[in-house]
Amino acid sequence: MKRLLIALFAVIALPFSVVSSHLYNQKEIIVSTESTKESIDLAKYLNDIGVVKYSAYWCPNCLKQSELFGRQAYRELNVVECARDGKNSQTQLCIDKKIKGFPSWEINGKIILGVQTLKELSSLTGYSK
Repeated sequence: MKRLLIALFAVIALPFSVVSSHLYNQKEIIVSTESTKESIDLAKYLNDIGVVKYSAYWCPNCLKQSELFGRQAYRELNVVECARDGKNSQTQLCIDKKIKGFPSWEINGKIILGVQTLKELSSLTGYSK
């Protein structure tokens, strides 16, 4: 009887544990640098004018780009995760936008590939302090 109960419990609980472990196992970029007031202001501006950063959690250049902004500013950016197993993945959107590499920036409907300095992003978007 005890074996039957254990087997029954396993059959009932296993699907839930597989699903829940998948949900909590999503990956994301962890930014460790501190932001400056300037990088936060730029990130807010980029978000306000509809700039999108296409990224993948496993991409070293994406991490480098994110570290340029810092942790606080990064939270202000509109970031689309393209990796299928990334947190809040939007893989289909990345496919639809024809994203060919990471990071990619969508600015005024144009896709710009590669790490951009904060100065370059300011220039590309017309941002001034």
